Amino acid sequence: MTRTPSIETPADRARYYEDYTVGEIINAPGVTLTESDIIEFAFRYDPQAFHTDVEFAKDSIYGGLIASGWQVGAVAFRMLVQAGFVGRGSMGSPGINDLRWPNPVRPGDTLYARTSVLSKRDSRSRPELGLVTMDYVVENQHGILCCAWNSVQLVMKRPPTA
Repeated sequence: MTRTPSIETPADRARYYEDYTVGEIINAPGVTLTESDIIEFAFRYDPQAFHTDVEFAKDSIYGGLIASGWQVGAVAFRMLVQAGFVGRGSMGSPGINDLRWPNPVRPGDTLYARTSVLSKRDSRSRPELGLVTMDYVVENQHGILCCAWNSVQLVMKRPPTA
């Protein structure tokens, strides 16, 4: 079997704790959600009728089909990873805080995500890691806030050079 050469993306690169700057903002390019994107995700992960059934959704409090908030967050996170906000130095996050979905996302909406570095500090228990606090915002094509949260990212420190 022949292996196709891969194309390096920002997410494939090592981005270490030292590479983050307080005040840094990373913007991701937009992604448009279609009706089928919304329904497919909902059937798999959030099968509430206002996400899966167009006719039911028309009579719901939303007046039509809306995307799952979990889908909005997942799509935004993927966009930001691809834009390079984390790389191979990322060791994940212990959780998220203040998750909000203030406005629904509808079929045809284009989502734009950005993250801002709020603060950073050395880990007290893991000297090889730093903690980077980030604020995340997702807006639609009209600049309407659809999703927001903040979290701490665990990030490897740059290894000593030989």
